[in-house]
Amino acid sequence: MPEQAAPPTRLLVVDDHTLFRRGLTALLAAQPQMEVVGEAPDAGDAIRLAAALQPDLVLLDHHLPGVSGIDALQGLREAAPRARVLMLTVSEDADTLARALQRGAHGYLLKTVDTEMLVGAIERALRGQSTISPEMTDKLASAFQSLQAPGPAAGPPAPPPADPLAQLSPREREILDEIAGGASNKEVARALGIAETTVKIHVQHILRKLDLSSRVQAAVLVAGRKRPG
Repeated sequence: MPEQAAPPTRLLVVDDHTLFRRGLTALLAAQPQMEVVGEAPDAGDAIRLAAALQPDLVLLDHHLPGVSGIDALQGLREAAPRARVLMLTVSEDADTLARALQRGAHGYLLKTVDTEMLVGAIERALRGQSTISPEMTDKLASAFQSLQAPGPAAGPPAPPPADPLAQLSPREREILDEIAGGASNKEVARALGIAETTVKIHVQHILRKLDLSSRVQAAVLVAGRKRPG
């Protein structure tokens, strides 16, 4: 029997600018193995469509009327738990990047991204990897600081927190350094001479031990530690 083709990746596009949204939809529809199953101009419609359609991936603008894209992330993840979410926005603000990563975005792209990089980011997200626009990589350390910034002081200062990386094994530290540099599981396996499935298991353990939800957050953590004080 002939091999059955894999089903197309089902996408939901969320952007309040009709012209941009329609243009993006047309661009993605022209890609092999991609299908735009829904469009939404605001967070409310996006959450309703995500629940009804259960897309594989949501392309989400931050600047939406009413509820912002970042504030809609939790609702989207609850409505479609298996969907990946990629931010696609004009905002180059480090705090916006930090909050997006903190709330579980699987990547952060600027609208200046070219088609090849956008398609590649979608494919990487579906494999459990993350992409940040090159213009934003220098802001990873600032994003890390925003994620770790303490709230208003209440009483005597707390003692400094224990080093979260101390709980990792030497092999996990090696793998963390590799993925923080943007390496895929396959590339990590090749560099360290271990099986790709072993890398995948280690990555899951690393994220769980550090209480992180994505490889991007791991990269932010390492970037923040390496930044000169």
